[in-house]
Amino acid sequence: MRNPAIEQDLPKSSKFNFKNFLQLINSVNPKKSLFIIGLLLSLVTSGASLIVPQLTKGLVDTSGLSKIDGKMLAVLILAFIIQLGFGTIGGYILRFVGESSVKTLREKLWSHLLKLPVDYFDDHKSGESSSRLVNDTSVIKDLITSQFPNFITGAIQLVGSMIILFFMDWKMATLMFSIVPIIVLILLPIGRIMSRLGRKLQAATADFNADASEKLSEVRLIKSSNGEQFEKQTGGNLIDKIFKVGIKDAKVEAVLQPIMTTVMLGIFVGILGYGAVRIQQGTLTSGSLVAFLLYLFNIITPVASFATFFSQVQKAMGSTERIQEILNTQPENTQGKILDVEGQTISAQHLDFSYDPKHPILQDVSFEAKPNTVIAFAGPSGGGKSTIFSLLERFYQPDSGEIFIGKDGINQIDLNNWRSQIGYVSQDSAVFAGSIRDNLQYGLDEKLSDEQLWHGLELAYAKEFVFNFPEQLDTQIGERGVKLSGGQKQRIAIARAFLRNPKILMLDEATASLDSESEEKVQRALDQLMIGRTTLVIAHRLSTIVDADQIFFIERGQVTGHGTHKQLMQDHELYSQYVNEQMV
Repeated sequence: MRNPAIEQDLPKSSKFNFKNFLQLINSVNPKKSLFIIGLLLSLVTSGASLIVPQLTKGLVDTSGLSKIDGKMLAVLILAFIIQLGFGTIGGYILRFVGESSVKTLREKLWSHLLKLPVDYFDDHKSGESSSRLVNDTSVIKDLITSQFPNFITGAIQLVGSMIILFFMDWKMATLMFSIVPIIVLILLPIGRIMSRLGRKLQAATADFNADASEKLSEVRLIKSSNGEQFEKQTGGNLIDKIFKVGIKDAKVEAVLQPIMTTVMLGIFVGILGYGAVRIQQGTLTSGSLVAFLLYLFNIITPVASFATFFSQVQKAMGSTERIQEILNTQPENTQGKILDVEGQTISAQHLDFSYDPKHPILQDVSFEAKPNTVIAFAGPSGGGKSTIFSLLERFYQPDSGEIFIGKDGINQIDLNNWRSQIGYVSQDSAVFAGSIRDNLQYGLDEKLSDEQLWHGLELAYAKEFVFNFPEQLDTQIGERGVKLSGGQKQRIAIARAFLRNPKILMLDEATASLDSESEEKVQRALDQLMIGRTTLVIAHRLSTIVDADQIFFIERGQVTGHGTHKQLMQDHELYSQYVNEQMV
């Protein structure tokens, strides 16, 4: 079932929205006072860069060929030191603020991702989400720490230089700035093209990142299926897509750079030539010409960086939209009462569920599990048995109907409290890269002693093989436990379930993919784990079904019969046939 909040909260358009960007930055509580201090120091640097040409003008005009004004030179050196020192400190402070802001943003995004319902991850590849977490936040960081301060200081340099130039000599200033409208007309369309290409490049990179993450996590399937050539082609197509967008971007850059260089060089030569004529006429001093040229550099540098700034702003807007899409997705509702479920009856009443409205998975499913009994779900594959477990874990919400524990609907219980009382062992129990100790301890509030961990392993018939590892509890098991056999991995998962000490136990074909020797050990561990607990089991072993207190036969999403094994063998023809064909 899809979460309607996801569709409701998606951005309505991909238009430039600076307000959303500011709201996102403000939401991570940036160190505003530090940011202002860093900005002020950068502004002092800009001020120094405006004074330096004037000091140079005075130095040139008051110095003879054989004599340099010492005081003027000392003041000029001091201005350079101020520019260098304040610029360094201001730059560091702004970078620190940006890094701390993006750290908070990443923590907020990571925390929110972990709280999202399972159906969000059904619709979004994990690589895509990790790209948002890493790449998109980096784009925003670059804008805050580098591009924005450069834009502010550059704008001050630009405006300040223009004002000073007009006061110094309005004729030369007018000549210099008559070319600005031409530059703007050239840069605007190029800027739009670069912005569009930047978005495409980000999207293409995120697609490749998502595909690569997924495929590398299933590298054994690729190799066992001889899928290397197919994946080489698929990945190659995505890489080629990035390459083509990158080449278009390079073409635009290749056109932009020479245009900017030629225009700036033309202005420089024009000012130099015009200034030389004015000096010969006696209407301009040599110092004024030098100052003009220095101010020209003060103007050229910001103008060249403005195109990059606006391109980066467009990229940041795209990143903001994608991050906001995640943050606007409603997390799981964890609020509710704290309840001890021990000794309570689990009952499901008239459950309907579908991942897609056109294809119902469960229809009018009802069952009851009394305390300390074993309830088995049997039936053909694809009938909806595992989906019932997903509803019990509250990974999804039923379309209609409700599940109760005692008299309380499970949605009224605090989610963490509810899940902490459930032990879930699936056919392919997940383990994480890390040590056996880390995996046994995973998700527990208290830190367990080695003695407790070994006791859990002993109950799961896993103590012997762990003890025989050279590093024992500190043995690294590899990504998704690849260094363990299937049976070993299952017994680690069962040991983890023992250590959780759950009140409700859910076993989803926990021995289905094991060889007979491993299956026998795992089953013994499961039998031990089931003692004194309410157990719901999806099983294919005849012994598990025969020993169950109640069996619910599920086919095509419906309960077509329930009772003991003996009752169903007599009354349910399909169950009898299923047992004879599938179980024996």
